[in-house]
Amino acid sequence: MGVTYETLIVEKLDGRVGLIRLNRPERLNALNQALMRELVQAVAAFDQDDEVGVIVLTGNEAAFAAGADVTEMDGAGVADMLSGYCFDEWEQLRRTRKPMIAAVSGWALGGGCELAMLCDMIVASETARFGQPEINLGIMPGAGGTQRLTRQVGKYLAMEMVLAGRQLTAAEAERFGLVNRVVPVEVYLDAAIELARTVAAKAPLAVQLAKEAILRGQDVPLEAGLAHERHNFYLLFGTADKQEGIRAFLEKRRAEWQGR
Repeated sequence: MGVTYETLIVEKLDGRVGLIRLNRPERLNALNQALMRELVQAVAAFDQDDEVGVIVLTGNEAAFAAGADVTEMDGAGVADMLSGYCFDEWEQLRRTRKPMIAAVSGWALGGGCELAMLCDMIVASETARFGQPEINLGIMPGAGGTQRLTRQVGKYLAMEMVLAGRQLTAAEAERFGLVNRVVPVEVYLDAAIELARTVAAKAPLAVQLAKEAILRGQDVPLEAGLAHERHNFYLLFGTADKQEGIRAFLEKRRAEWQGR
């Protein structure tokens, strides 16, 4: 029997795709600690499941996630936040080996925007809106909003979004490189799942090591990034899938990946 979640809907789809839906519609999928704990559990389970190659994370048409659950911050002081508001969940999600694709419709604000940016790709519906409005509460982003957003859209736009509370429409997010593509709301989840199936059909170890190399390269100088890329490149030459991929190409047939 599978795990039962209170704040998520989790299922495995054809094509080696794991689908996780945030399921707090009455709160626009606000991210409380219970949801984050369950999300870490669900993602970790898919990350260890050989039948899953890519994870799709979504909410509903109205909201991916409208932010952190502010009620958990009400009355909290520094000590409360240090001891009780754990960012460990975010770090665990960041270490996921398999690619994660966010399918975003409606609001992706505050922690919701940060959660989408934590994923490796973002497919947005035409109704999606991205923003970091924490400044309006007298606080600031704390789960990567000042860092990932700046790396993606640049200093000046990130400053406006974080300091002035500017929100981006889906079209603006695509123009500034924050999302992979924008599609009609009726098909945004289907488009994300189609992208996930495309990636999941590739050699699993190559996908994971390529993802790791891209992420490592964002945080180190070019020379160090190139060295890590070569390291992972060489590692793949010790895999059965490398042998299968080369043979399949030469024999003009479809490769049958084994994930080893």
